[in-house]
Amino acid sequence: MVEKYYVYLLSSKSRVLYTGITNDLGRRVHEHKIAEADGFTKRYCVNRLVYYETFKYVGNAIRREKEIKGWLRDRKIALIEANNPTWEDLSEKWARPFQYDKKQVLRFAQDDKQRG
Repeated sequence: MVEKYYVYLLSSKSRVLYTGITNDLGRRVHEHKIAEADGFTKRYCVNRLVYYETFKYVGNAIRREKEIKGWLRDRKIALIEANNPTWEDLSEKWARPFQYDKKQVLRFAQDDKQRG
């Protein structure tokens, strides 16, 4: 299995920015969307994926994350707008299956209770 690592930028509707790193972008974005963990992204509703990069090696991803985190806000905005000028949520289409799966799991759990 080929490992992939991602450096990503999330935004709130008011454009508060967050930079992170993960090895599972879909899972991590979903966690931000459901505000699973207390912290910065939950407090400021930062849950819209506006930019990401893919890396083969974790060391390269870590270096890039640190580089982007060191930038001033204007440079981060320029990076986003060069690739996503309308600040669309890039996960909008592919994050939905996670929501479907959650409902499906709840339905199966309810079916089990009714049988047992």
